[in-house]
Amino acid sequence: MDIATILFLALLLDAALGEPKWLWDNFTHPAVMIGKAIGWADERFNKGGSRRLNGALLAIALIVASWAMGNVISWFGWLPTLIVAAILLAQRSLVDHVKDVGDTLRISLGDGRKAVAKIVGRDTAAMDEPAVARAAIESAAENQSDGVIAPAFWFLIGGLPGLLMYKAVNTADSMIGYRTEKHEDFGWASARLDDLLNWVPARLTALLIAATHNALGRWPDIKEDAGFHRSPNAGWPESAMAQSLDVSLSGPRSYEGEMREYPYVNDFGRKDIGPNDIDAATSALWRSWALGLAIVGLFALL
Repeated sequence: MDIATILFLALLLDAALGEPKWLWDNFTHPAVMIGKAIGWADERFNKGGSRRLNGALLAIALIVASWAMGNVISWFGWLPTLIVAAILLAQRSLVDHVKDVGDTLRISLGDGRKAVAKIVGRDTAAMDEPAVARAAIESAAENQSDGVIAPAFWFLIGGLPGLLMYKAVNTADSMIGYRTEKHEDFGWASARLDDLLNWVPARLTALLIAATHNALGRWPDIKEDAGFHRSPNAGWPESAMAQSLDVSLSGPRSYEGEMREYPYVNDFGRKDIGPNDIDAATSALWRSWALGLAIVGLFALL
C-alpha cells in the first residue's frame, strides 16, 4: 500500500477514534516515551559549559533514533505503519479539547478557565471570557499545524520515519525550546530545527483554513499579521483563523505573573468573543482537515 493511501486511512482512523482513554490507561503513548527520553537527557546533559553542543547532539540523536524506529516499524508492513501514524495524528483530540473549552465556558467563566489551562501555557486565573476564547482559538489554529498538518506532511515526505522524526523534534521544542535561562542554550538546536520543519506546514495550514472560508483574498493581510507574531510559523495559521472568523487573536497575556504586551493578530477583528466563536473555530478545524484529506486522497489516486 502506498504512503498516500496509508495516510488517508490514518487521518480517517484518528478522526474516528481520537485518543481512546482505555488504551492509554494501559499502554504508554509514543509521544510520552519520547518526552521521557528528552526529560532524561535534559536532566543529565543540560549542565556545564557545553549546553548548546549537548543540545545539538540531543537533536541529532532524536532524529537518528526516530528515523531508525520508523524504519523498523515499517518493515512489519502497512498495518503497523497505519496504526502508529493514526496514533501520532491529533485532529480528533484537538477538536475535543477546544470544544470542551467552549462547552465549559457556557457553564461558567471559572470552568472555562480550567478547561483552557489544559491546552495553553499562559496564566489563566485572571482571564475574562474573550481572553479564554482567544486562547482556545489560538491553540486550535497552532495545534492543527503542529499536531495534524505537519505530521501528515512529513509522513508524505518520508513515511513513518519522517513522521517520527518530526514528532521527536516537535516534542523536544515543546519541552526545552524556550528562551529561558535554563533552556536557551540546551534547547536552541531543537527550537531552530522545529522552526525549519514547520515552515511549510504552517503556511499550508493557513492556506487550508483560508481556502475553506473564502478568505484567500485576504492573503496579503494574513501574511502581514503573521509577521507580527513572535513565532516565525505559529502566526500563519493563527492569522488565517483570525481573518476567517473575523476575530482578533493574540494580544496581551500573562506568563508566570508577567504581563507581555504582544500585538493583536487581525487588530480590526472582533475582540468581544466567546463560546460561539470557539464553536466556529472547531468547525474551521474540521473544514480545513477535510480539504487536507481530499488532497491526500488525490495523491493516493495518482
